[in-house]
This record gives sequence, C-alpha cells and structure tokens, in this order.
Amino acid sequence: MTPEELRAETPGFEETIYLNTGASGPSPRRVVEAATDFLAHQEYDAPREEGMYAAADRAYAEAREAVAGLLGSPEESIALTQSTTDGINRIASAIDWEPGDVVVRTDLEHSAGILPWQRLADLHDLEVRVLETRSGRIDPDAYAEAVSDARLVCFSALTWTHGTRLPVRELVEIAHDAGARVLVDAVQMPGQTAMDVTEWGADAVAAAGHKWLLGPWGAGFLQVSEEFLAELEPRSVGYRSVAEPDADTYEFHPGARRLEIGTTNPAPYVGLREAIGTMDSIGYDAIESRIADLTDRLKQGLGEERLLSPREYESGLVTFAVDEPEATVERLENEGVRVRSLPTGAVRASVHAVNTAADIDALLEAL
Repeated sequence: MTPEELRAETPGFEETIYLNTGASGPSPRRVVEAATDFLAHQEYDAPREEGMYAAADRAYAEAREAVAGLLGSPEESIALTQSTTDGINRIASAIDWEPGDVVVRTDLEHSAGILPWQRLADLHDLEVRVLETRSGRIDPDAYAEAVSDARLVCFSALTWTHGTRLPVRELVEIAHDAGARVLVDAVQMPGQTAMDVTEWGADAVAAAGHKWLLGPWGAGFLQVSEEFLAELEPRSVGYRSVAEPDADTYEFHPGARRLEIGTTNPAPYVGLREAIGTMDSIGYDAIESRIADLTDRLKQGLGEERLLSPREYESGLVTFAVDEPEATVERLENEGVRVRSLPTGAVRASVHAVNTAADIDALLEAL
C-alpha cells in the first residue's frame, strides 16, 4: 500500500485539509469495516458458533500480538487498555505508594501525564515534582537532580507541544541509576515512526491507536517490563486479570494481562490490529520520509520567526506562533483547514504521510 492509496480510502481526508492526527486521526474504511464486521460476527454469528466470549478472547489475543510486534516487545508484556490516560492510571493505581514518595514529570506533559499524579497527591502524602524544560528539551543535569530521590518518573517520548523527540534511553538510565521507575507516554509515536521499546529500557510504556495509526477510539495499550510487573499490585480485578477465572481463589495472570479487568468491547481492538497492519504495509521508512518532506515544506513556508518546533525533522508535529491561536484555528476551520491550538499559546499542525503537498500549501495560504 502507498500513502496515496491509504488517503483515498480515508473519508476524513476527502473534504477537509486535515492536519490534526496528533489529536485524533480519521480511520480508513478498512479499519472501520474490520471493527464493524467483527461486531456483526460477535453479535450475530458467535452465539451459535464459537461463543461470544471465545470470539472476544480471540480478538484480544490477536490485538496483543499485533501490539507486541508494533512495539518490538514480548506479547506477555502487553496489556490492552482504552487509552493512554487509562494505561497511565492503571500503572499509577497499582503502585504501593508510601508517604513522602516523589513523582517527577516534565512541564511538557499532556493531561494524561498530569492529572493522575495530581489525584494521587490529593489521596496520599505524595510530592509531584515538575521539571521545567526549554523549547521542548530536557536539561540532563536538571533532570538528574530532579529524579535523584524519585519513586517514579513520567515523561513523553515525543512531546505534543513541540514535536521534539526526547532521548528516552538516556533519561531512563539516569532515573534507574537513581533507583526510580520510568513510565513513558509514547502515544505520539505509533503510526509515524518505527518503534522498539525494549531499546528504551523503560519500566512501562503507554500509548493508543487513535492518533497516527488512524485506528478507532477505545483501543489503548501498555507495555510493562517483567521486573516492574512483579512489583505492581493491581487494585482492580476481573476475569481477564487472573490465571483461572473460575478457581475458588484468584491468582493474577503472570503477564501484563493482570492489568486488564473484564468485559470490554473487542471491536476497537480488531480495528487497532487492522490499523497496525495497514501502517506496516506502507512501511515506516516510506512514512517517515514522506512526513519529513512535508514538514520541511511547511517549515520553509512558515519561516524561522514563527517556528517553535525544531527546524530539522524530528516528527510530524509542527508548532508555530500566531497572534491569536484560538481565533486563528477557528478561522482556518471555516476555510476547511483543521489544526489545533495549544495551551502554550501556539498553533500545531500534525503532518502525516497521508497528507499532501497541496494540504501544506493550503495551510500556508490560509495563514
């Protein structure tokens, strides 16, 4: 498959200059059809064939396998969630917090990496330490000082505010040397770049498929290391969490599945698996090359004075300054161009491989 072919079967790109996949990406027909076809099978055919729970269990298992391939991680390390926020909360709630524990996050985090720690601070004697950054970058010395006595560190692999790629492996090593665990929000990466989370060495990675993968809402995932998993004590439990659901006493599943709970709609996970396969069929070399070319075109058109993201390619997220961000986004929307404003007082365009040079030129002309 080519990016042009994928665009042609994605209705969300037909009548709109859609440059907001960093928030949510419209799904192609094949993804929606995979999900809806499965739903029809489960509700119409499975009751008289393999059974509805058996059909759902197969969908969950196939989704975990696809996510493991996407992340370059063992299947046993994968848990299915509903979103990145859901995944971060499942980790946060499974840690046995003690008075005085320190959580470090950066000032670049999305609400998914902010609200769970604020809530924990309200419930426990917990310190949430916010590391200040500059232009989407972390100063290694300031970071090392901030995490020196931390229990957990949470940061984004690719910043949603600037589109910068953080040196995940280096940051993980610094935190581990200090005795801290590391939870990485990687939601901006799947679908726009190849991944191998085992190279990062993080204790947990949370993401979802509704952005650059162009998957459906409701299909998130967690990757958790074996060592960290052994320390976690899930507060919630259901038949998908345990090794033998019908036993008199329960024992958590040996893999990351212990962080799953009970009955959830399997259709989004079928769509997620299809979305992962679709991006694989294009190839991440082709995807990244196209995104790099398109973002270069946009950055050249914007000019250095407005550009807040790095001039050199790091991702498809391009943030730039305007006088009135919210009014600008509304005006662009009225002209058929979809971008978004940021809490930092800027505007962000998300450039995917399914976009075209004409999309970029339309944005620049509208600006």
